[in-house]
Amino acid sequence: MIWFDGAVQTGSQIPVDAGDRGLLLGDGLFETITVFGHKPFALPYHLDRITSGASILGFTIDRALCAKAVTDLCAHAADGRGVIRLNVTRGPGQRGLSPPAEATPLIYASLAPWRRDMAFQSVKLKTLTLRRNETSPLSRIKSLAYLDNVLGLKQAKEDGADDGLFLNGAGYAACSTMANLFAVKNGEMFTPPLRDGVLAGTIRHLLQVQEGELKVPVIERHLTLDDLLEADEIFLTNSVRLVMPVTRLDHVEFPRHAIAAKVFESIRQNIARECQDAI
Repeated sequence: MIWFDGAVQTGSQIPVDAGDRGLLLGDGLFETITVFGHKPFALPYHLDRITSGASILGFTIDRALCAKAVTDLCAHAADGRGVIRLNVTRGPGQRGLSPPAEATPLIYASLAPWRRDMAFQSVKLKTLTLRRNETSPLSRIKSLAYLDNVLGLKQAKEDGADDGLFLNGAGYAACSTMANLFAVKNGEMFTPPLRDGVLAGTIRHLLQVQEGELKVPVIERHLTLDDLLEADEIFLTNSVRLVMPVTRLDHVEFPRHAIAAKVFESIRQNIARECQDAI
């Protein structure tokens, strides 16, 4: 099911201008929003991020229209749960790289199922040879240009892992191909700072603003590969899978996941409060 041109439609096809810059150049943004109890979880944060991303790219989007696309689709989520992908492109332009003087953004969204077994899945992680470019603005926005992530995940799976770990150009850990990264050592949680090429993820943000509830400090600092290999626990977070305990990074096994489980329980409580849905 999709949302396009102001309304929910069945099927999966929309008319797109052959000169649309999102199609031709990846000139656009997206958000992945999870639906619980027919309500979008953390919608204001997602809207803040996509409008901020558009500002970085140099065009303005209609925040209210983006919110309408999401809330309209929420009503159609089977059993009240789903995953919405909200897409915004700059719209069509002349041939070449230079953007048009006035953008005419294209906004559309799609709805897919969400299952309870998608959350708290353990993963095996492999360090990638591809590097995250921490100097690029694209590392801090949800750009439609996602091929580094596509190729990174492909490489990880070819190496027998479930996801890949990006180091940045300076050699510090940044993120996985699909999630933010956390390491636990001596009862403290560590996560790389945004300047290391990190996207400001929704669950990452939630853990930072609610660390008092968790009673586990969340500390931003550079993380080396050795820091991760010597950690007590590692876990990943994103808005669909919520928390993913890492059971192996490269050759090192991680059998303990007590903090990851505590984090997951905290997120479940947040979903229950905001969306009135007990997952």
